[in-house]
Amino acid sequence: MKNIPNLLTAIRLCLVPVFLMVYFSTMEAAHTIALIIFIFAGFTDFLDGYLARKYQVISPFGTVFDPLADKLMLLAALTSLYLDHIIPLWVLAIMLMKELFMICAGIYLYMRKEKMIIPSNLFGKFATVVFSLAIVLLLLMPESKSLQYLVILAVGFKLIALTSYVTFMIKHKRQSN
Repeated sequence: MKNIPNLLTAIRLCLVPVFLMVYFSTMEAAHTIALIIFIFAGFTDFLDGYLARKYQVISPFGTVFDPLADKLMLLAALTSLYLDHIIPLWVLAIMLMKELFMICAGIYLYMRKEKMIIPSNLFGKFATVVFSLAIVLLLLMPESKSLQYLVILAVGFKLIALTSYVTFMIKHKRQSN
């Protein structure tokens, strides 16, 4: 049981290039299969977190690579939707900058001698659920212009989550000084 959450995280990391290859392939129903891959990746994210907490098998690998896998899958999906002219460039740009900031901050904080890891919080989890829902619906109904409002809402929630993470980092930094 100890390694199952890490195995699920590794599978999710491997699904990122698979999602991209399938999405841009010429095979019949490519976008539907990519949607299934995206949903399966989301399920493995939920399952690995549940198992890690339930059996208390939280590991450094999972702590670092679980959020990385989530960020890479989100960026892969958003890049695909942008290249298909389903979402505007500003959505991809904001999310790319936000996720790169989080990845770099996470690496920096982890490499320090305290090995600080920013824990996920309700803002981040809620923002991820809203964004995942938006991506699923856009993959199902790419021509729906009303889904753009859901995407804007999802970006807003992600920025609120970013603010909460930055606030946490600042407070932690002040406490450690």
